[in-house]
Amino acid sequence: MSNTPSLFNSEQGTTNLGPPGSKGGPMATFDQGKERKLPSRPHDIPTPEPLKKFMEQGWAPSPLDGLKKNPVTPYAVLRRKRLSESFPGKRLIVPAGTFKVRSNDSDYRFRPHTAYSWLTGINGTDAVPDSVLILEPNGSGHDSLLFIHPRSTRENSDEFYRNVRHGEFWVGRRMTLEETEFAYDITVRHIDSLDDFLADARDSLTVRDEDPYIDSRVKESGDDAAFFSWLSEARLVKDEYEIAEMQKAVDATHRGFEDMIRAIPGAVGKKRGERLVEGAFFTRARFEGNELGYDSIVAAGSHACVLHWIRNDGELRDGELVLIDAGVEAESLYTADITRTFPINGKFTPAQRKIYSLVYAAQEAGMKAVKPGAKFRDFHVAASEVLARGLEEMGVLPIPAEESLKPDVGLHRRWTVHGTGHMLGMDVHDCAHARKEAHPEGILKEGMILTVEPGLYIQPDDMLFPAEYRGIGVRIEDDVLVTKDGCKNLSSAMPRYPDEIEAWMASLLSK
Repeated sequence: MSNTPSLFNSEQGTTNLGPPGSKGGPMATFDQGKERKLPSRPHDIPTPEPLKKFMEQGWAPSPLDGLKKNPVTPYAVLRRKRLSESFPGKRLIVPAGTFKVRSNDSDYRFRPHTAYSWLTGINGTDAVPDSVLILEPNGSGHDSLLFIHPRSTRENSDEFYRNVRHGEFWVGRRMTLEETEFAYDITVRHIDSLDDFLADARDSLTVRDEDPYIDSRVKESGDDAAFFSWLSEARLVKDEYEIAEMQKAVDATHRGFEDMIRAIPGAVGKKRGERLVEGAFFTRARFEGNELGYDSIVAAGSHACVLHWIRNDGELRDGELVLIDAGVEAESLYTADITRTFPINGKFTPAQRKIYSLVYAAQEAGMKAVKPGAKFRDFHVAASEVLARGLEEMGVLPIPAEESLKPDVGLHRRWTVHGTGHMLGMDVHDCAHARKEAHPEGILKEGMILTVEPGLYIQPDDMLFPAEYRGIGVRIEDDVLVTKDGCKNLSSAMPRYPDEIEAWMASLLSK
């Protein structure tokens, strides 16, 4: 990012940022709900009047060439229809969210709220901060209205060159109202009209805590939580578009893992070698997708025993393992979530292979338990049984596995402290706000996508294990689609069996 001062003072430019102290930024101002102003930046240079007039002249028309209907559009229309039928007579408000400040006047890359993107289809580079979707009751259902900050004109406007958050010279071209309406088959209005639209204060449901402006203008409802839960539960079963996008994310992630394997030899013995491997995957994620689905875990040696190791500042050492948990978020915002554990030198030691093989057997049992009609927790129970019995056979579990597996005992969990999987989709831990009875205590249905990811983690100071096992952490994770008679492993092309892992590494590192 450039640190060059703006040649134009942005103090008077306006955009939708949020009230003081909001997630839109501590320097943002808020004028009675209508005008959200850019912060004053002390390093900006004032714009003389002659320059302002000069900037309005001499621009050629520049419409988007070859604009097409977005392929998600018909699915988004159906999703909004389902939503309308579920909340008759209510105004339904789903904000895209606003900017989140990284440091002073530097923002994080914008990612729209999942519910907004799911209902509109707008994602990736088309997503504009501060946009708001409203389903307005019309007597027989709802009209879908999208309020956005469109592309600014070059005439009688200074936004395109002065506005550091929305201006075209600063962040690139946005769609016009007409272009957005065509691409996404929805009625589109200028964001400046939103305040007047909301002035009637009619009975509304909204997603709260995403846009401070919406929170300030829309009265809270006792049904907001139920509305939010519906938006989560509605995404439990994926449509064909979503399944295809998930496969794209998985396939890109597969290629990213191969990039990381190729990076391993060059990272061995290097300070912060984990980050060299991490960087290889980040390149793939940005090249093929929108972003990382989540912060990548590259955990070498005993770091693999830290479940959410994202510091990635360790060294890769010959003879140890490296656990990698990573996923590409596609442009559509659907993300993969895959874990593999590799021997750094390409060959498992006997102790590493024994732990790895036990985790592999647990994952196989877990995937066999994934099928329509099964309880969500069934695959966790199946994997846990294998792990507990394996630990018993190794002589480290002080009680019989059967006893340990009782809900009120669970001694085997000393070495496997997390669940065996979660729902997956536009959020890496998808549908997390569903009602408990829908998820995680619900029943699996055809079209659901989830992870199956058992693991064993033997801390380096765990005296219950012989020395050769201490510091070994293994997790294997795949993304599976519930089918009519079982499940399909979307990431089956990525080797899992220990012999296959060794052969995979050898094939990539020999080229």
